[in-house]
Amino acid sequence: MATETPRWYTSSYSNNGGNCVQVATNLVATTGTVPVRDSKNPGGPALALRADAFAAFVAGAKQDGFHAV
Repeated sequence: MATETPRWYTSSYSNNGGNCVQVATNLVATTGTVPVRDSKNPGGPALALRADAFAAFVAGAKQDGFHAV
């Protein structure tokens, strides 16, 4: 069984000197997950988020649903 390699990308909105989160959405169809990693540590660990959880996070971010406490 072949394992697909994540194709990492950083949002075009990220222009903050390298403090970015990268995602690999190409694995959703085969694994149902969206890997997420820190761009400053590409060889480090990655979180494998369920696609629906990642979609809910993005929707919340777009609606400004996250506030500091």
